[in-house]
Amino acid sequence: MTLKEILNYSILHTETYSITVYKILIILVVLLATFIGLKLIRRIFKRFVIKQNAERNSFWSVYLIIRYLTWVIVIVLLLESAGVKISVLLASLAALLVGVGFGIQQLFNDIASGIVLLFERNLKIDDVIQLEDGTVGKVIDIGLRTSKLKTRDNIILVVPNSKFVNEKIINWSQMDFKTRFHVDVGIAYGSDTQLVSKVLLDCAKAIRKISNTPEPFIRFNNFGDSSLDFQIYFWVQDTFYVENIKSELRFAIDDAFRQNNIKIPFPQQDVHIK
Repeated sequence: MTLKEILNYSILHTETYSITVYKILIILVVLLATFIGLKLIRRIFKRFVIKQNAERNSFWSVYLIIRYLTWVIVIVLLLESAGVKISVLLASLAALLVGVGFGIQQLFNDIASGIVLLFERNLKIDDVIQLEDGTVGKVIDIGLRTSKLKTRDNIILVVPNSKFVNEKIINWSQMDFKTRFHVDVGIAYGSDTQLVSKVLLDCAKAIRKISNTPEPFIRFNNFGDSSLDFQIYFWVQDTFYVENIKSELRFAIDDAFRQNNIKIPFPQQDVHIK
């Protein structure tokens, strides 16, 4: 037998298509080339991971997307070249695919959201974010379907990526270098408001983690039902542990108020009986 006859030799033959030695060789070559190509892409991504260690999970997620898409395209093309009609196969499975699609639509929504996050770069590793429900956490991993946050209690929270795309989140790390916060303070009526303002500013400036540039400032917010309402505004760099800084500031304010005889009133109401 000649080489041409060997290549055209039919191993499997039906009315619609036939599989020859030539087609099998083509399939093997394409599969081998795809495998080698993905290996080269993997090496390129490894170099990026070494240079950008903080973003390693994002790079691997992009690589997985490329790998999955490549294999899907290659397999579809190989089936078509072998004579298998993909359109006919999909049509026969249409009802099943519709049912499966409804069942896993949230899964695809999360995956699509993960792709959006990876390419838009609105969320990065080590970003401190606040979710719509008030949860604050540091991003430690961005996956294809879910991402991981580490909360202030050192709890790892697994969040579907669709939550980051479809809901409002606050990214404190992508604001200015320092972020502004405030603490509410109420004092008794009749207190020296100028003295209160000075004491509050001194307390804020004495705390090392509170920035002096910009400087803290005081706002006389309102005449409340039982108190004169003040707010002390300040800037910090370490936003992840800002609640600890607020607590330290409240301790300092309470101690300074005691030394200066400034009273924090209890809520009270006058009841007149006729």
